[in-house]
Amino acid sequence: MLISKENRKLIYEALFKDGVLVAPKDYNLPKHAEIDVPNLQVVKAMQSLTSRGYVKTQFSWQYYYYSLTNEGIDYLREFLHLPTEIVPATLKKAARPAAPRRAAEGPRGPRGDRDDYRRKEGASGEFKPEFRGGLGRGRREQQ
Repeated sequence: MLISKENRKLIYEALFKDGVLVAPKDYNLPKHAEIDVPNLQVVKAMQSLTSRGYVKTQFSWQYYYYSLTNEGIDYLREFLHLPTEIVPATLKKAARPAAPRRAAEGPRGPRGDRDDYRRKEGASGEFKPEFRGGLGRGRREQQ
């Protein structure tokens, strides 16, 4: 399928920015939800990248899920003329909180109040469970 260079560039930029792309399996959709390009062109461009090993495709519930491979990152970086410092969002590390959290230490150690919920003593001495027979599964009443 012939895809104009500007549409191909828009598709590749969106893919490189996030590292992933989602497209519904609706070939007659006039525009993709996130990119101002016909959905058929998005699907066919991703199909082309998949056949070259630059993208992995997962299909579920009438949606195509595309994820960029390492080779695909290199290819798109060269196609879009991007420096190596720019990476897709899937490779960026999440910001960590300033101080690591620690478990609250109570009077009995790091478990705190957890031990209060547990019973230390067993059942009372008067409790004696017994089996009385009864009608269980597959048993018939004795006559």
